[in-house]
Amino acid sequence: MRIVFGMALAAIALYALACLGLYLAQRSLIFYPQPRRYGNESTVLKMQLNGQQLLVSSRQQAGPDAVLYFGGNAEDVSGSLPAVSAAFPDRAVYLLHYRGYGGSAGKPSQEAVFADALALFDKLHAEHAHITVIGRSLGSGVAVHVASQRPVARLVLVTPYDSIAGLAAQQFPIFPVSILLTDKFESWRDAPQVTAPTTIIAAENDELIPRASSELLFSRFKPGVARYVQIPATGHNTISDSADYPKALSH
Repeated sequence: MRIVFGMALAAIALYALACLGLYLAQRSLIFYPQPRRYGNESTVLKMQLNGQQLLVSSRQQAGPDAVLYFGGNAEDVSGSLPAVSAAFPDRAVYLLHYRGYGGSAGKPSQEAVFADALALFDKLHAEHAHITVIGRSLGSGVAVHVASQRPVARLVLVTPYDSIAGLAAQQFPIFPVSILLTDKFESWRDAPQVTAPTTIIAAENDELIPRASSELLFSRFKPGVARYVQIPATGHNTISDSADYPKALSH
């Protein structure tokens, strides 16, 4: 009996230790900061946002129309500048390097990224009246949040999720993820407040974000606000290689 009791205590202790490890490591599992590989003084803006110097890869252009892009958790958004610029040839383009990414100061968290995204939108909106907001993968949660709080002209979500908490619960089913997770990125909470025309772009063979999660997010929007586009024969990281991708972004 003592042996069984001892084994039970040991199992409980190991489980508690695993929960602690998951809690402490959670942001390293969500954020994978990347260095900036492309750009120069003419394409990289340094902006003070919420007390931090953050970098913004850009193609600056005068006029009322602009695009604001939020990338994935392991994306160097400077590499996405040519593709986004090609999809929107007549608009200014801005891509945010999250805190800790691409030379931006600070450390990333949901709270920090959301606050920086809103502050950047406000700065840009003073110069551009019509801003299309694009979010890819992790950035889809950032984009939905901005669109729920600010007057965006259009919202585009690429390989989006309903919530990071939901994805994590599927990946770690034996752990109380909803309790342990600090940065939940619950897009389902923000989607009903979005009024801007929204396009959800999903990869047919997405190996990271289940189709069910993207479809569930689609159902969160009010009727008539969002449309769902699936790019055939593409995966999570190859969707932007498709010839159908630029049209899906811009229409």
